[in-house]
Amino acid sequence: MERRTFLKHVAHSLAIPGFLGSFSTTGFGRTLDNLLRLANDTDRALVLIYLEGGNDGLNTVIPLGNYGALTNVRPHVVMQESQLLEIPDTDFAFHPALSDLKSLYEEGRLQVIHSVGYPQQNFSHFRSMDIWMSGSDADQIVNSGWTGRYLEGKHPEFPEEYPNEAYPDPLAIEIGLGASMLFQGEKIGFSMVLNNVNSFYELLENEVDEAPEGPVGDKIRYIRLMAQQSQKYGRIVKDAAERITYQRPYPDNRLANQLKIVSRLIAGGLRTPLYLVRMGGFDTHDNQVEDSDRTLGRHANLLQTVNDSIMAFMKDLEYQGTADRVMGMTFSEFGRRIVSNSSLGTDHGSAAPMFIFGNMSEGKYLGNSPTIRGNEVYNDNLPLQFDFRQIYTSILSQWFDPTARVSMSANQNKTFEQVPVIKNALNATDNPKEELRIKIFPNPVQDFFTLEMDIQPGPVKVEIVDMSGRSSGKIFEGAESSYSFKRIFDISPYPPGRFVLVVSNGNKRYSEQLIKL
Repeated sequence: MERRTFLKHVAHSLAIPGFLGSFSTTGFGRTLDNLLRLANDTDRALVLIYLEGGNDGLNTVIPLGNYGALTNVRPHVVMQESQLLEIPDTDFAFHPALSDLKSLYEEGRLQVIHSVGYPQQNFSHFRSMDIWMSGSDADQIVNSGWTGRYLEGKHPEFPEEYPNEAYPDPLAIEIGLGASMLFQGEKIGFSMVLNNVNSFYELLENEVDEAPEGPVGDKIRYIRLMAQQSQKYGRIVKDAAERITYQRPYPDNRLANQLKIVSRLIAGGLRTPLYLVRMGGFDTHDNQVEDSDRTLGRHANLLQTVNDSIMAFMKDLEYQGTADRVMGMTFSEFGRRIVSNSSLGTDHGSAAPMFIFGNMSEGKYLGNSPTIRGNEVYNDNLPLQFDFRQIYTSILSQWFDPTARVSMSANQNKTFEQVPVIKNALNATDNPKEELRIKIFPNPVQDFFTLEMDIQPGPVKVEIVDMSGRSSGKIFEGAESSYSFKRIFDISPYPPGRFVLVVSNGNKRYSEQLIKL
């Protein structure tokens, strides 16, 4: 969590004499519950990468079990088997442009989920995009997004009571031309929209795009300026971005530029849980490949951009120290047909693979590599193995909130079976008090206290969270080989106040009240 130093958080609040007497026991109990929730729920981020146009999954993750059959039905686009990046101990390979993603897969930091889609596939870009964004059935018209409904359930008083002390940051950020359905609740939208990468840097520089001279230009400049000023979270985002003065290098492309902003904001202390970035161009009806070399062409260029951008993002997250709390997911509105067309391209299809990436990714693969018979005709499509809402439910439940599974569908009576996507996933049945014995003594504490607890062997981190739910300092981080932990800590530099001691053990977190006299 190390976002800010302790004094930046509390010098103007917790050091006030009489602070301890300002809370009733009942009032602090409610505040403590809120802080415990914040300490567990607001530190993680999910970055959704939308591949606009319908990515050709069979040219991204290539099935090798029936490669001869694949060459029969895809003669215009199929690559030579020797050119593919074969994944050991599997029956599939990556496109040659995805060498870095292959490395992430082999490191256990990228998961391949085969043949994801939905029943009764709609082949319209706009309609299928709405289905993926809303989480609806194919025959449902829903005007809210799956993440929008999730946020609405957790924040019913938005936007009137936001930003506030508990949730000072935007609840969602997207970069693109206007707000998407994704973060739209049934009553209100939840995202802060950066219309493009330039608008983010204009926010930092307090500048607006150039406009023509004259009365029309003056009106345009005024509208743009007012739009900036009316952005409720603009100052907060700017403050977060300005804390980061160096990032690892990124390639100069649209997707990488968006991911660079996301990494900067997360590293700068923004606790926004959800981000959406976009990359277009995947509607490859023609010239998907170069006939002289099928590893080249439009689709290869697109996948190279995805590969380079995600790897740069991951390296930057590692450099910034945020990699363990960020997950990424790719999705597209559909895949492409099994049978290629005569224009060196592919037409709208159904199921396609998804990638889940990050240090906490379950890794490996789910499902079976698609089976190709070799006698498919134009209208044939890949059979569905996973409903996309299974993936949504799984990542929300396992990464953010174990109770989130019911918020996935617009039909609240419909649930979707989870699949493993997160290492040591959150579990709704976890009972921290039963699983972990924590003892702090003395408490209240003057200068020194002893922390004694039961742990599971592995990484342990201990930090102090202030009354706004922000980390005030990490006081221990290391790997433990035993099942018990006992340390003495000096918190004499901290001013008097009430805090929460947050213990991270693997992917589980536990919290206890701590009072400094």
